[in-house]
Amino acid sequence: MSPGKQATKPEAAVVAAGVRLEKMNRRVRLSRLALFTAIAAGPVALGVAVVSDPTTVAATAQAEPTTMRTTAAAAAADPSGYAQLFLGAWLRSSANDTATAQARLAQSLAPDVELPDPAADAHDAHARLESVTAVRSAQHKPGRWWVTVAAQYADASVRYFAVPVAAGDGGGSFTVTGAPGVVASPARAEVTPSPYGVTVPKGELSSTVGEFLGAYLAGAGEVERYLAPGVHLPAVSPAPYSAVTLRRVLAVEEAAAGEKVPGDGTTVRVLAQVEARDEAGRWPLAYELEFTARSGRWDVAALASGIAQKEDRS
Repeated sequence: MSPGKQATKPEAAVVAAGVRLEKMNRRVRLSRLALFTAIAAGPVALGVAVVSDPTTVAATAQAEPTTMRTTAAAAAADPSGYAQLFLGAWLRSSANDTATAQARLAQSLAPDVELPDPAADAHDAHARLESVTAVRSAQHKPGRWWVTVAAQYADASVRYFAVPVAAGDGGGSFTVTGAPGVVASPARAEVTPSPYGVTVPKGELSSTVGEFLGAYLAGAGEVERYLAPGVHLPAVSPAPYSAVTLRRVLAVEEAAAGEKVPGDGTTVRVLAQVEARDEAGRWPLAYELEFTARSGRWDVAALASGIAQKEDRS
């Protein structure tokens, strides 16, 4: 064998070793990348097992994801509207005529619930159902609810019914599981004293309150001129009233009762009681507002209904 050929074997061995080393390094880098990616994706995604060969990573089979029930999901499954719809149809149906639209609706919402059997001559004021309204719902076990529905009759009397409802997984399906039961009316809640204990006299603040509500409800001027910088609050459109009269203004803070507008940035909360008029009559209304002092005037900073919003200037 010639010396030239003998010299090529070590060189070839070195090249081959270098190729194998590069492949090994590449596999290590890819393995680390896959592992770090799985860690970043979270514990569920970390379904990898490192076997005896440090350069080999094998993926394990993943189990089906588990559905997590959250408070928000439970709230979304509230079947109040379903129970209200059922009770209205049930009270307007009769077991003697199951072909009516109301009877068919009641049976479709509650297939196993018996229909009522009203008297044939039940046409007095009490028997004429005017409206039904869901007033309370309570989940007593997973997927099971009691919904209290108020039924108001033509003579202004009210009866309360408890309707049992079952909700399917995810809150996408409901069914009434039993006949409704008449229950006592919900108790009246105790109300804490009003925080609006300061009477606001005639002055800059009360004038601003009256002018703003006149623009907001009756279209008497532009609403924007009364708003604090960055606050967006569109007027009610079309204007529902022809005139708005300010009857009383109460406040939380003593600063609202001062003769002069305080320094810039001072904030007060007020309760405005007004009388609105339209062709149908006069209507006593009330609005909770927040005002901010700026350059010797009061600006509307918020309406308690939450409609007023700060503009995003970011």
